[in-house]
Amino acid sequence: MQAKAFNFIPLKPSSPVIKLLPPHVISFPDHVTREISISIPNQQVSTSIQDEKAAAYWDYQSLFVSQRTETINPIVLRVVEGSIPSDFPLGTYYLTGPGLFKDDHGSTVHPLDGHGYLRAFTIDGAKGEVTFMARYIKTTAQVEEHDGHTGEWRFTHRGPFSVLKNGKKIGNTKVMKNVANTSVLRWGDRLFCLWEGGAPYEIESDSLDTIGKFDLINGSDGSSVSSSTSSDRDTLDHPRDVLDLAASILKPILYGVFKMPPKRLLSHYKIDAQRNRLLMMSCNAEDMLLPRSTFTFYEFDCNFKMLQRQEFKLEEHLMIHDWAFTDSHYVLFGNRIKLDILGSMTAICGFTPMISALSVNPSKSTSPIYLLPRVPMHGELRDWKVPIEAPSQMWVLHVGNAFEERDHNGNTQIKIQASGCSYKWFNFQKMFGYDWQSGKLDPSMMNADKGEDKLLPRLVEVSINLDANGNCEKCCVDPLNNEWNKATDFPVINQDFSGSNNKYVYAATCSGVRRELPHFPFDTVVKFNTLKNSTQTWSVGTRRFIGEPIFISNGSNEDDGYLLVVEYAVSEQRSYLVILDGKKIGETNAVVAKLEVPKSLNFPLGFHGFWAPTSSKA
Repeated sequence: MQAKAFNFIPLKPSSPVIKLLPPHVISFPDHVTREISISIPNQQVSTSIQDEKAAAYWDYQSLFVSQRTETINPIVLRVVEGSIPSDFPLGTYYLTGPGLFKDDHGSTVHPLDGHGYLRAFTIDGAKGEVTFMARYIKTTAQVEEHDGHTGEWRFTHRGPFSVLKNGKKIGNTKVMKNVANTSVLRWGDRLFCLWEGGAPYEIESDSLDTIGKFDLINGSDGSSVSSSTSSDRDTLDHPRDVLDLAASILKPILYGVFKMPPKRLLSHYKIDAQRNRLLMMSCNAEDMLLPRSTFTFYEFDCNFKMLQRQEFKLEEHLMIHDWAFTDSHYVLFGNRIKLDILGSMTAICGFTPMISALSVNPSKSTSPIYLLPRVPMHGELRDWKVPIEAPSQMWVLHVGNAFEERDHNGNTQIKIQASGCSYKWFNFQKMFGYDWQSGKLDPSMMNADKGEDKLLPRLVEVSINLDANGNCEKCCVDPLNNEWNKATDFPVINQDFSGSNNKYVYAATCSGVRRELPHFPFDTVVKFNTLKNSTQTWSVGTRRFIGEPIFISNGSNEDDGYLLVVEYAVSEQRSYLVILDGKKIGETNAVVAKLEVPKSLNFPLGFHGFWAPTSSKA
């Protein structure tokens, strides 16, 4: 698409400037008043020593400032450092995340409930330019809450993580606020934005216009689907009558009153590059409130023909955000949860967020890993309903890769690279530091106190050894790098090696130089060499942060290619797209190019992205 001049859609006039006290008179006590409004004015903050605490907390707020402006035509970004390499593959980097956190009637929402704001960076190495577009995803909730004529916003949907300060509380059943803000996917030459708990929204890839919901589960051609359920093979000894009765009572309430889809599609998908398949997973809505879990896996070809569907029922109350696959298995790290009776009562009444109905369950010192058969395992004796208990209690956040290798005797070794944190650190009601009672952000919630940094997210490698019958002989959990002890998340790899033995893992981490906000937000890209047990890093500098990196393959070797990462220069209130040389992480010339997003289009922290090469049709 040819770039045109600036053409914006202002969703509402700019908010008035609010007069603040000078930074030198702002005080942040250790615990209570570190919170600052999620919406901040356009003000630079002093970086003198005495104001370091104030600057750090204002910087955190700057990552979550609403952006109400859209672009209807691509704009060419200004290169401020380096140049775009001529061999850079032609394609588009799509990044989704929340765009709006505060309405015009005094209500704020959790970042996970913020309306999806899709950003698109189209890179053309031959022309040496990058164009940028950004549009809101026109979900059902977005259309209802935004007045297209006046530009006014009024939140009416609670969402799972929020309570509307000036909205309807009691009797508000609009919980499933599908904001399509979590991940983005292009498959079969079609573009989608996904959310944790609902159908994806299809997006027109050039204009970023919203086409509408796309029912991947029920709307696909399943004429030749290989379908099976765990109940076909279920040999559980104890009756399920009580749970089935409870489910029958919950279903009409959840489906009818709260409008929850019977199967909640997870936002994290997997691409099997070797078989050219899209793998997706769903869970049953009622199981969120029952001591069991039902997971369904789907495999699609590049034309969205469903090739396989398998359902598994597990006798544990689990929450899954990300997962993995190998040639033979779907791999689930079981994050154990439990129903909070008091929390569920207040949540249903609308006094607390719906997520208050759940809490983590650290009752066991181990972590369950379920190896679910991707294909029928004839002759395998291991009962897949019985998890492998990893000798380490961890809440798994994201998975970078998993693969399996089988020897000539039929023994199998499975390795999984993932990020995990302590149950003591993870808290449903404190993610991103959002305080639903005040509607403000407290970044101290995301930064452990001194001596508790081991509770924070770390990258680990889980190794599982199975004998020829599938019985577990050994399971161990080790740091991905024995010398690396900094908080780290968002592991990514060269996607050509997905499901295969990979050497390199890239992730977002912290430099460790900040006295305030020492662990989060991230400000550094780290490259792990798993064979040499070494690391290399690149950092953005003072008062600048990054999100998830993404690797763009451009050669035959695993690290031949580039890394894309967005730099959030909060001290300038600007965003930059940075292109890094995958082989030169750790060197002074790692930056290949840096491009500036216009200040008027500065956007909040994004979640997950996707690289879509123009030449690819899948």
